[in-house]
Amino acid sequence: RATFISALVFLLAVMGGTSPAASQSSAPTEPMCYDWGESSEGAVSVVEGEVGWLSCPLFSHPSVYNYTSTQSAGHNLFWYRLPEGHDLEQPIISRLSKDRERLFLQPAAAADTGQYICMLRNKSSCSKIAIRLKVLRPDDVVKCALPVAVAPIEDLIPLQEGKTLDCPDLQDATKMSESAPKVQWYFVCDWYPFWDSDREQKGNSLQVHLMMEQYQGLYYCRVQYQRRNQTLNFTRSINVTAILPLSLPKEPSIMNPTHDQIFTVKTGTEVRLVCRGQLPFVLDKPWREIWWTVDGKTLDKLPDRFTQINRVVRDHFRDLTIENILVIQDFQSKDLKREFYCSVKNERGFDTRRAQLEEEVSLPTLELGCGLGVTLLLMLILFVVYHVFWLELLLLYRSWFGTDERHTDDKEFDVYISYARNSEEEQFVLLTLRRVLENELGYSVCIFDRDSLPGGTITDETLSFVARSRRLLVVVSPGYASQGSQALLELKAGIDTMALAGHLRVILVQYKPVRRKGWVRELRRARVALALVRWQGDKSRELSSRFWKRLRVELPVRRDMKKSTAMLAALSVFTPENISHQQANVFISVAL
Repeated sequence: RATFISALVFLLAVMGGTSPAASQSSAPTEPMCYDWGESSEGAVSVVEGEVGWLSCPLFSHPSVYNYTSTQSAGHNLFWYRLPEGHDLEQPIISRLSKDRERLFLQPAAAADTGQYICMLRNKSSCSKIAIRLKVLRPDDVVKCALPVAVAPIEDLIPLQEGKTLDCPDLQDATKMSESAPKVQWYFVCDWYPFWDSDREQKGNSLQVHLMMEQYQGLYYCRVQYQRRNQTLNFTRSINVTAILPLSLPKEPSIMNPTHDQIFTVKTGTEVRLVCRGQLPFVLDKPWREIWWTVDGKTLDKLPDRFTQINRVVRDHFRDLTIENILVIQDFQSKDLKREFYCSVKNERGFDTRRAQLEEEVSLPTLELGCGLGVTLLLMLILFVVYHVFWLELLLLYRSWFGTDERHTDDKEFDVYISYARNSEEEQFVLLTLRRVLENELGYSVCIFDRDSLPGGTITDETLSFVARSRRLLVVVSPGYASQGSQALLELKAGIDTMALAGHLRVILVQYKPVRRKGWVRELRRARVALALVRWQGDKSRELSSRFWKRLRVELPVRRDMKKSTAMLAALSVFTPENISHQQANVFISVAL
């Protein structure tokens, strides 16, 4: 439009001065007509059978052309039409009437579609411009909607408030009508009355007493009037939108960042600072904006690495929540010293808030990874060492921190051995078990057949020996339950003493595999609470074998240098090959 105005001003200047040479030489009485082409305002639409009109675009800017002033200057306005598919201009037919700067179609017909030219001329000047007319068929409109050719007019009504709606172009119909026009209102598919008391037609206007959310939408008004004994009509539409009540606060505010919010940034990366503002709608002055400033400068005055992205997060009855993201490419250390402010503004107020930045502390990833790896490796090594050498570690701990029971009780024997007499187990007890316990490990051992005095009572002697011992070592074998009653007496005495007094512990040594059904009843009952050490033949003969270590864990502690030295010597028996073999077994058991 600015180009159009400037060109018209230039044309008037030319008209007021010297005419072009071409016009002077060709026909002084017929000035050359300046053609502005087709109007940039777009085509005018009208529904077939309804009234419509065309306004000459030359008068769209009264500061350039005014109808009254042009008539005073001797200008005349002429209309021509160029129908669809024709090249020659045709005069206006009688059905189309002219009124001032308008050309009325009363009513419009399908054949009226085409290009219309309005020409303003006098003896010294001439200008013309074209405008396109499109006649729509009634069945081209959307179902359940009245045929409307003109774009709807937007109208805003605050919730819980009222407003009067007037039909657009009603004043023009009043001027043309020979009697008062009539208006019929429609809302979507319904015509007045709308079955509620909040909306009422008063005269030709529609009065909305109390605006509700469900009253939003398209309102149609059909104007009907009489002209030259002919009933004419046209339809217009109003798009009604609800807004929040005007009584609510309309000052803008910043929701994010908050006063205590800190943005963590990292140099050398892309940083995004998010600002979210609440921008209420102000009626009649709806402009509003949200923006970032850096050191008091807007982004258009900063390098290209500063950009912003706007998006509407929420639209609540025209009150907008807008998010503005400041994008900083290749964030630098000097940017930490800048002042980043987010601001919002509308007609009612202004709000601004500073974004506080804090540089992200880089975690020592390599150091943490190495430390964690070393810790896990150390834990794995400790797990393997404990799994392989847990007996040795337990013996070492007992040798250093264990309590020597000889100093805390008045017992005479460390171990009382119970076994089946006159059998292979007896040879095992006398030649192996007793020898190692007494000679190698230094324990005091009590064997009834060896230590009892002749002529005494067996039962009393047995009970006395068991009561004077710290441990009862029961050698379990298939013949333990069937070889006489001495072994059973010793077992019962030990179990009773352990259960009643608690000063005696019973240890089971399984010399040969025994099925559970072959155990005596006393053993089956006490098995859960008793320690069981298995003899594995030749593998258990060495003092460094698992059998002797496991047995020593159950026996009383000996706190003397010789025994500690012997124990350490036993630990040194483990060769690298044995350790590797045991570690392999550990990993296999863990995997399983």
